[in-house]
Amino acid sequence: MPSIRELKERVGQEVAVSPWLDVSQERIDTFAKAIEDFQWIHVDPARAKSSPFGGTIAHGFLTLSLLSHLSEMTFSFSDRKMGVNYGLNRVRFTSPVASGSRVRARFTLLKYEPIDGDGVQVTWNATVEIEGAPKPALVAEWIGRHYY
Repeated sequence: MPSIRELKERVGQEVAVSPWLDVSQERIDTFAKAIEDFQWIHVDPARAKSSPFGGTIAHGFLTLSLLSHLSEMTFSFSDRKMGVNYGLNRVRFTSPVASGSRVRARFTLLKYEPIDGDGVQVTWNATVEIEGAPKPALVAEWIGRHYY
């Protein structure tokens, strides 16, 4: 993507698809430590084997948090000085992400709005897919601000 300003021509279009990213048990455990959420379905592989999921799964908020990394892996704007997360309008965790899975994100531009301070506010429909799975892990309407 050459320029943040050129995004305005892409409203309504899928703009990019990220590379695949591994969601390892180590990543899940590190996230559990960071947020102090040690529910067994995330961090106890032996106990989780008898769950409906057959093993540990990533926290929904881990999958959501990966949007920042997935977008940074995907987008490079020649004129962007800085970008910040502005929030979310809606989020749905539609399928669990099993430990050892790979995920990627699809970004469709819903809105492009100029803001004060030489910037734009963009709203993305972000869909996080699980490799080989029929349903996505997450669908979110994600808002970011970019300054040039």
